[in-house]
Amino acid sequence: MKNVITPEVNEEGKVIRRVRSFVRRQGRLTPRQENALQMLWPKMGVDFTGEPLSFDSLFGNNAPVILEIGFGMGASLVAMAEQNPAKNFLGIEVHSPGIGACLAAAKEANLSNLRVMCHDVIEVLEKMLPDDSLNMVQLFFPDPWHKVRHNKRRIVQQSFAKLVLHKLELGGLFHMATDWQPYAEHMLNVMREISDYRNLSAAGDYVQRPATRPVTKFEKRGQQLGHGVFDLMFERIK
Repeated sequence: MKNVITPEVNEEGKVIRRVRSFVRRQGRLTPRQENALQMLWPKMGVDFTGEPLSFDSLFGNNAPVILEIGFGMGASLVAMAEQNPAKNFLGIEVHSPGIGACLAAAKEANLSNLRVMCHDVIEVLEKMLPDDSLNMVQLFFPDPWHKVRHNKRRIVQQSFAKLVLHKLELGGLFHMATDWQPYAEHMLNVMREISDYRNLSAAGDYVQRPATRPVTKFEKRGQQLGHGVFDLMFERIK
């Protein structure tokens, strides 16, 4: 696994500071996670190269590709890949224990339609994922950055939503979910400003949780505490 962040430099060779939507948390690896990283990364891991990916070569077929951004420990990603063998899944995460756990679970489920990356998703989208190539982009429970002074770190901004738009095929879907209502409202406001998306909510706001998104332990715990969950689904129409 290569470093998650490639420093950006200006013409003078000085590193450019960039506001990022995540804090890299290395964490302590369990023996299971560490073994999975060592043994399974060569087969299921994708290193950041800065060169465009060929999904046909990566997966060995031309099935639709679903990208999940920030898959945590990978439980829902593995479940979706297991339930949808006719689709390919690419997950991006920056937390090493989560990547190790995901790889181990994928191996136990004998999955061949799942690949993972450990890198800044913005750089992956910009440099490695071809335009018009994704069937769906999933962003479930991203860091809401609660404090107002940190709102600029939220990954869902207009520039990010437009970047996702270009990577989706026509008719492709951008599916987001959060349990933080102010962030849900922020997401909705961002997406409404981009005319090339169509909100799939009949009411123009949120959709019911689709069957394609498994309920996670994190979500169940939040529901027990009385937290609402907001799903947003937008289709690329142009």
